[in-house]
Amino acid sequence: MIRILLVDDHAIVRAGLRHLLNQTGDMEVAGEAADGNEAVKRMTEESWDVVLLDISMPGKDGLEVLRHVRAVKPDLPILILTMHDEELLALRYLKAGAAGYVTKDSAPEQLEKAIRRVVSGGRHIDQEMAERLVMAWDTDVDRPLHGTLSDREYTVLCRIASGKTVTTIAEDLGLSPRTVSTYRSRILDKMKMKNNAELTHYALKYGLVE
Repeated sequence: MIRILLVDDHAIVRAGLRHLLNQTGDMEVAGEAADGNEAVKRMTEESWDVVLLDISMPGKDGLEVLRHVRAVKPDLPILILTMHDEELLALRYLKAGAAGYVTKDSAPEQLEKAIRRVVSGGRHIDQEMAERLVMAWDTDVDRPLHGTLSDREYTVLCRIASGKTVTTIAEDLGLSPRTVSTYRSRILDKMKMKNNAELTHYALKYGLVE
């Protein structure tokens, strides 16, 4: 039986996925987490065959969770399951150590296939996304501005765009407000923007935040 930890902040989504996966016969959603902090605790303290990890969550976001757990359990298969169908975002997570990337509008059969593949030690990404990733990897192709950000800068950008204050972001990430302000300045400089409103508009345009 494949033991799955399901990480998503939406109870209805978790219920639907639990019902779907528990009917496969060889998979069981044996645990759930509703935010990033709870996810890290359960992922590091308990045993799982695979983790289905959402990106946008309270507390630590998916990238922070992935980075933290990779340092403790490098062999734990983590499959990103998200509504964000954006190739540079997928690339960022795959480079950070995710075993695969699946969007929530995928067919149930594709999700089941992805789970089995990463549990067996493989990696999974659908064909259409793979083709777009090849294009995104090509340095000759114009990339969106957020493709120039580091992982930490990207995380701060998303939290700013979600309406969080510098103080709140600092608390979430375990940083000082001054450090977060420095990241904000770097982000504005790299993206050639002037204020948080412009960052928020950009993040919404590219679907980086819900």
